[in-house]
Amino acid sequence: MTGATVSRSVGGAAPGTQSADAFTQVELTHIEKRIENWIRFGRKVREQVLDRSRRVFFYRPGSVFAFVRWASNDFGTITSRIDIVRAAAPGEPFQTLPFVRPGGDILLRIEGWPKVERVLRHIDAIEAIGVDATEVSPDHWRHVHNRLTVGHEPRAYTVDQHRASLMRRRAEP
Repeated sequence: MTGATVSRSVGGAAPGTQSADAFTQVELTHIEKRIENWIRFGRKVREQVLDRSRRVFFYRPGSVFAFVRWASNDFGTITSRIDIVRAAAPGEPFQTLPFVRPGGDILLRIEGWPKVERVLRHIDAIEAIGVDATEVSPDHWRHVHNRLTVGHEPRAYTVDQHRASLMRRRAEP
């Protein structure tokens, strides 16, 4: 695929019906054993293939996704990081982060492979109880960030917490 881009719509509107500015865009790169950026969870609405090693995922405002970045050089790992981000709506304040345009509300930001691995295991545990990680309370992701940042174990996310979070969302204006 030289010089061409391919767009695929995943549910919702056709690729050309809404401006790309309305979505949060995440550029993913995969160069074996050098740069590996991937999405751990999230519901993309569109995907654009830039070339063999790069693609862009598009997310609706308010959607939540986990973005993992890993890079190395000849001497070993340079960076390991996971960000759990809520896509911002146009005109809404947001934080910037590499490879995410324009940015989003960063709910969790963890660096260093041992801590990243703990977050990945935490996500696995949430999914194991039957909860979609995209629907987890934003406050829980902030809790996980705060606990791991200071070297403590985060509390497990429970089905009861999840039900309460969903009820709060329905009650919000």
